[in-house]
Amino acid sequence: MELAQTHRPDSAGDPATPWTRAEFEAQLHAQGAGYHIHHPFNVRMNSGQCAPDELRHWVRNRFYYQICIPRKDAAILANMPDREHRRLWIERILDHDGYGDYTGSAAGGIEAWTRLGEAVGIARDDLWSLRGVAPAVRFACDAYVNFAASAPWQEAVCSSLTEMFAPQIHKDRLAGWPTHYPWIDAEGLNYFRSRIPLAGRDVAHGLQVTLAHFTTRPAQHRALDILQFKLDILWTLLDAIEKVCLNDTQPSRD
Repeated sequence: MELAQTHRPDSAGDPATPWTRAEFEAQLHAQGAGYHIHHPFNVRMNSGQCAPDELRHWVRNRFYYQICIPRKDAAILANMPDREHRRLWIERILDHDGYGDYTGSAAGGIEAWTRLGEAVGIARDDLWSLRGVAPAVRFACDAYVNFAASAPWQEAVCSSLTEMFAPQIHKDRLAGWPTHYPWIDAEGLNYFRSRIPLAGRDVAHGLQVTLAHFTTRPAQHRALDILQFKLDILWTLLDAIEKVCLNDTQPSRD
């Protein structure tokens, strides 16, 4: 898959020389400046400025992304030739789809998101019907799944590194939502709570693969473009959700 190339000034030194692992990791972390924690809709949501219907639009649309995650991870898994990597990666699928007796903490992230939906006032069947999911959200999420299926598995793994930035966005919601949105049942926030430790585990594996695979300067720039592609996916989701919310507040023109 062709990705847009971002032209970045190289650090001092020979631009043909690869960054060291530490320098390359720092470049990856610097991409966090484009994480959707900075999107105006997220800023407004986490500062308590969203109306209940706006939160419902967010939960409903983001649910489509949630159910695409295990499909994306299954596509990556299918392309992994190494059993040791597959053993680690399969945990991501189980994290979302559930495992064991599928109850309690074993119910998985999709079930936890379903309970978030119920906590904000969306019935389970309504959420799972995918009614109200914006076309742009479907398009962006499907593009991510298609990238994961068609790209070399190491590149698809690299795209997952937005997890580096995720713990803070979850911590912000856990810290602010009970005060800003006290009408939401606290049990509905368990998805955010569960993702904080899992993100750390996932990042460790993703970084290991990325730092080992992208070892030339052009390849390292390719990795940054891949990570930017994933950041753009997440930003686009909020652009689309923000537009849905705006249209929902416009007076009808009957």
